[in-house]
Amino acid sequence: MATITQRGLGKGLSALISENYVQPAAAAAAAAAPQKGDSAAASGVYTLAHTKLHAGKYQPRTRFSDAELSELAESIRQNGIMQPIVVRPSSRQADMYEIIAGERRWRAAQLAALQELPVIIRELSDKQALELALIENIQRQDLSPLDEANGYQRLIEEFEYTQEELATSVGKSRSHIANLLRLLSLPEEVKDMMQKGDLTMGHARALVGLPNAVELANDIVRKGLNVRQVERVSREVQGHTKKTVTRARSGAPATGGSKDPDILALEESLSDNLGLRVSIYDRGQSGEITLAYDSLSQLDEILRRLSGSL
Repeated sequence: MATITQRGLGKGLSALISENYVQPAAAAAAAAAPQKGDSAAASGVYTLAHTKLHAGKYQPRTRFSDAELSELAESIRQNGIMQPIVVRPSSRQADMYEIIAGERRWRAAQLAALQELPVIIRELSDKQALELALIENIQRQDLSPLDEANGYQRLIEEFEYTQEELATSVGKSRSHIANLLRLLSLPEEVKDMMQKGDLTMGHARALVGLPNAVELANDIVRKGLNVRQVERVSREVQGHTKKTVTRARSGAPATGGSKDPDILALEESLSDNLGLRVSIYDRGQSGEITLAYDSLSQLDEILRRLSGSL
């Protein structure tokens, strides 16, 4: 029997649903499901009634656009489903199947009154189910940043991935993973504005770690601020806060003034490269560099990387 592939998600969805994934459940499905001829059965594509499928528990997408579902339903009426839905045997009921990749197609097919759907049946662990569902949505490039971040966080928390392993698995840079995970530390009000489309990822990134993030988010929407304007405000707020903290530590009175532009640029460059909030406190011939983390998993990653460099 073939061995189930554990990695290589960045190679593409086709690699995830290749023959490397064994499907012993397919024989049972073949007996219960109507077929579209011998060639379809030979290719591993089966036909199941839409009532035999249910949404997957590892679906990273939290919102489905009614307008987009209607457009897809119309396309299905005209052309059918062009790509099979990937499923695994359900843990709820013996003759049911859980959708791993293709829930939107399933929903649209019901709107189109399609009774039967083409499926590929796979035997997948929970870990593989989450991996596949996440990468399938990422590769379609229409998953919201927060949904993508939540998917990564689940892989970290439930399956003990490091950010480095995630980056390799999904074919993204480690800084991309880290920057998305930082969004999860934003206040719920700001995350709701992101999900509604009121704030872009660029806006949200500039708000991470700010004490007045909700107030600034409302200003962005009300005044129509662009990302550069928000980044400038963010630097001013962070510079003022850090200068106040530094002076308080040294016993000096807090005064006005902003941080040196070269220091701010260096902070931004290091933050982008490391995927962490970097603060530089310059006192002439000496100073401090602070790395901020938003979760214990980020702290573990910092410690791992520092230990590896010694």
